[in-house]
Amino acid sequence: MITGELKNRIDGLWDVFAAGGLVNPLDVIEQITYLMFIRDLDDTDNIRAKEAVMLGLPHKSIFADVVKVGDREIEGKQLKWSTFHDLPAAKMYSTVQEWVFPFIKNLHEDKDSAYSKYMGDAIFKIPTPLLLDKIVNILDDIYDQMAQIKDSDIRGDVYEYLLSKIAQSGLNGQFRTPRHIIRMMVELMEPAADEMICDPACGTAGFLVAAGDYLKEKRRDEIFFNREKKDHYMNHMFFGYDMDRTMLRIGAMNMMTHGVDNPYIEYRDSLSDQNPDKGKYSLILANPPFKGSLDADTVSADLLKVCKTKKTELLFIALFLRMLKTGGRCACIVPEGVLFGSSSAHKAIRKLLIEDNRLQAVISMPSGVFKPYAGVSTAVLVFTKTEHGGTDKVWFYDMQADGLSLDDKRTPIAENDIPDIVARFKNLAAEEERERTEKSFLVPKSEIVANDYDLSVNKYKKAEYKPVEYAPTSEILTELNELELDITAGLAELEDLLGE
Repeated sequence: MITGELKNRIDGLWDVFAAGGLVNPLDVIEQITYLMFIRDLDDTDNIRAKEAVMLGLPHKSIFADVVKVGDREIEGKQLKWSTFHDLPAAKMYSTVQEWVFPFIKNLHEDKDSAYSKYMGDAIFKIPTPLLLDKIVNILDDIYDQMAQIKDSDIRGDVYEYLLSKIAQSGLNGQFRTPRHIIRMMVELMEPAADEMICDPACGTAGFLVAAGDYLKEKRRDEIFFNREKKDHYMNHMFFGYDMDRTMLRIGAMNMMTHGVDNPYIEYRDSLSDQNPDKGKYSLILANPPFKGSLDADTVSADLLKVCKTKKTELLFIALFLRMLKTGGRCACIVPEGVLFGSSSAHKAIRKLLIEDNRLQAVISMPSGVFKPYAGVSTAVLVFTKTEHGGTDKVWFYDMQADGLSLDDKRTPIAENDIPDIVARFKNLAAEEERERTEKSFLVPKSEIVANDYDLSVNKYKKAEYKPVEYAPTSEILTELNELELDITAGLAELEDLLGE
């Protein structure tokens, strides 16, 4: 978890950018991402060199003795953060602008890779040597503070806090999902080593990064000691689509920084005919944008056949079902209205999930989960594509807390339902006996059908009423008389004082 001191340093970094004339939050996060990427390249190269020595394996540094940048050949170590960060401001600026930045733009050997595509039009926008010098010094301080915090996730926490600044500014808030919610969804789905994982509205690739981190943590030996599975992990497992090139650029760098060499991250309007994918993916993790209505002319015709609507939250569910293989799984975030909406399109998509596929879980989340930049109530849907039904009972969980306060400050608290959600979902057999008054319970399909496919947790949860005992009327009247006497005596005393 990010400490207050670390937050202050990051906030100060944004202030430095603003003072230097860069105020667009997307520009700022992009420039910070470039510099963090450059710093991480240095650290990662050093770690891989040490690992190679320990294992007795050869190591080819990306900062080789001589590196070609454009038409020039440059000593590789001059491009390392640990070298140029000590240079005078003017020299550092020219090194980064003329050598380091062109180097990272052309880092990936595969010119058709996501990285190469979206770094091709990347621009170094820091205007002055003095500003770059200040930014580099602050980033060094931030990295030093991160090193002191004994938390393996601190690097991701810092980056997510940076990304949250985009949302807090009122721009592109749909691009960020809280990191702990992403992790919960990944743990619910338990990705395997042979998955093909997709996020059709990937933003900065948060879901893909989390899935990759989970696999490295839980399936390390299975993946990285098998040549075919390692190649699949690096080149054929992760797919992300978005319509914002800045986000795609950040997403590509984010994936590379997390050790995935060649993710397939593509510019694409997933809901349009630009997206030909059918029956391709084994796992979809997503929080698609809920931006109201679309122009029907821009939506793929086969999606409209499934669900005749302009609402993106419904169209994306239809899209997930189309993109999944038979037997493929999905965990996605939807606005609460999807659960109980009364329109024909709302009912049609819920019926499709329940009757033609297997709906496994509905996790209702409190509205504060997406604060401070959005107060919308949401839920997580977990389902499997079968095309022949399979829904027997649906598991409901009424989440009350996610480990953070539900106000705009989102400070850490002790109450956290997420570990309980993951544990209970992995042992649904034990949920059979739970009462409807508890946080979680199972509801048979027949009951859901009888309620017009309503999936709101409050439809099925039973309130627990405790009888309240009141004192006899005579006692209440006696207490009121005594209070009245006290008030009268007090008023008389006050009048005496005023009379004096």
